[in-house]
Amino acid sequence: MSKYETIFILQPSLDEEACKANIEKFKGVIENGGGVIENVDVWGKRKLAYEINKVNEGYYTLINFNADPKLPKELDRVFRITDTVIRHIIVKDEK
Repeated sequence: MSKYETIFILQPSLDEEACKANIEKFKGVIENGGGVIENVDVWGKRKLAYEINKVNEGYYTLINFNADPKLPKELDRVFRITDTVIRHIIVKDEK
């Protein structure tokens, strides 16, 4: 298992319950794929560095997890098909 971290930004128009539901959905993808979540850090609503699709703000969340190399590909697929995700990135932690 390797260490990974992902940061994703959700639409600012979502209410708090919808944000929590999305975070739980992504945590479920990680756990159901055999991954182990180490840390979930919800940063909340922040201003974006630049405008994306006429949106200036978003809900940021950071998740650190351990997983097999196949899991990040599945997580990336789920991020891409989820309409509420503005941007995401998954990085392997080389430490």
